[in-house]
Amino acid sequence: MDRRVKYTKKVIQESFLDLLEKKDITKVTVMELCHLADINRATFYRYYVDIFDLLEKMEDEFVVEYQNTYKDFNYTDNRLYDYVLSLLQTCQSKKRFVKVLFQTKSGMTFLNRLLDDAYIRCKEKWEHDLPDIESDLEEYATVYLFNGTLGIVNYWIQNDFDKGIEEIADMVISLSYYGVNRFIYQK
Repeated sequence: MDRRVKYTKKVIQESFLDLLEKKDITKVTVMELCHLADINRATFYRYYVDIFDLLEKMEDEFVVEYQNTYKDFNYTDNRLYDYVLSLLQTCQSKKRFVKVLFQTKSGMTFLNRLLDDAYIRCKEKWEHDLPDIESDLEEYATVYLFNGTLGIVNYWIQNDFDKGIEEIADMVISLSYYGVNRFIYQK
């Protein structure tokens, strides 16, 4: 991609985040975004259909970056910890984006989208390790595990990444494997 195109998209995206920090996405207009980014509307429309397309493309870029961090992950060679760590590292590397995104209504939907692949991989591992597992029990356990993980990651983001990624990864893994009781009373 041309350097100027990269720069222009970066300016548009940064200006967009500036606006999202102040107002709901439904209140952001292309005109005010272009004014803030110091570009004309034709430039915006060269890359994006509308404000929602811009958000979707930013989310897509994040998902691709995240997927690239674990593309070689497989449940027989790698630990779940490594997978969780890759998600947290990607979130931390794009702090501003994820923080702003999670203040919008689509934040949890976006995190669900990120974890869809993890959900599938988790089920594959359980089916590999426990071939006789009942499908409805597997489904309940997976839903419990991923909703808990979503909650922890969201809480971490809302608290301005107040803990290190290793600590959050340990927390997710500990709660996933041992449950709340052992996690709370571990000391």
